[in-house]
Amino acid sequence: MENNSYIEFKKERDLGSIISDTFKFIRENWRAYFNAIIKIVGPFIVLGAIVMVFFMGSFSGIFSDMQGATDNDPSAIFGLMGSMFGWIGLLMLVGTIIYIMISVTSLYFIKSYINNNGKADFTEVRTNTFKNIWKFLGLGILLVIMVLFGAILCYLPGIYLAIVFSLATSIMVFENKSIGDTISHSFALIKGQWWTTFGVLIVVGFLVSILGYIFSIPAVIYQLIKMGTMLGENDPTQVFDIFKDPVYIALNVLSYVGKYILSSITLIASVFIYYDLNEQKNLTGTIEKIDSLGQ
Repeated sequence: MENNSYIEFKKERDLGSIISDTFKFIRENWRAYFNAIIKIVGPFIVLGAIVMVFFMGSFSGIFSDMQGATDNDPSAIFGLMGSMFGWIGLLMLVGTIIYIMISVTSLYFIKSYINNNGKADFTEVRTNTFKNIWKFLGLGILLVIMVLFGAILCYLPGIYLAIVFSLATSIMVFENKSIGDTISHSFALIKGQWWTTFGVLIVVGFLVSILGYIFSIPAVIYQLIKMGTMLGENDPTQVFDIFKDPVYIALNVLSYVGKYILSSITLIASVFIYYDLNEQKNLTGTIEKIDSLGQ
């Protein structure tokens, strides 16, 4: 039976259509889509939230100890800074794992959506996500190293590589290529279309950032109010007590979770870009339609 709400991925689109269809896909599939992300990635998001709670709880104590170390033992400040950067490193590690899990889940949701004519199979999405997570982790580490190396050389090569590799995960999922073939095909697919891809990702990324900041507004307002009440305090280090405030911590955890979930919107846009470029160069969707008519 034909699904009238089905969004065709395998066709050419201009910039406006890619952006509008990205949000149309979210609007028409948000319940099943975010339900899959929460069920599969939820435990990792909870882990990240716990790490963030401990990080913020220890933040106030670290700054208070730094103040004392400056007065009594200046050399002790290096140990406290090491502790602070250790927490930051752990938070970044967990955040990277969450982002990779969201990326893989999103892409396999879309693949199942396409294969089942607009009805993604949750069991299929979950199986493929956990089956291929290590391959994506390896790809992600390699791409980060390459982009960072490009940024160190002259910064601009890093930007160029970041846009090229924005298609890598889609290529790996929809063409089932190895890591090496995925990287080489990314350069071939984006050839002559780098600026178009860059423009779409910038616009979508800007819109997603605005939506993400909405989650941050309650925490920012609460922080301003609390800091306003502390202006008359004699001890300036008391300003860091806000990092122990349970309400402030809860609002920041909400912002943290919301931004990670919204980050998947950019991934959806990258899939539309992938199919647009693939159709321009390989006519995959057109050939499939012709074959289906023949059958």
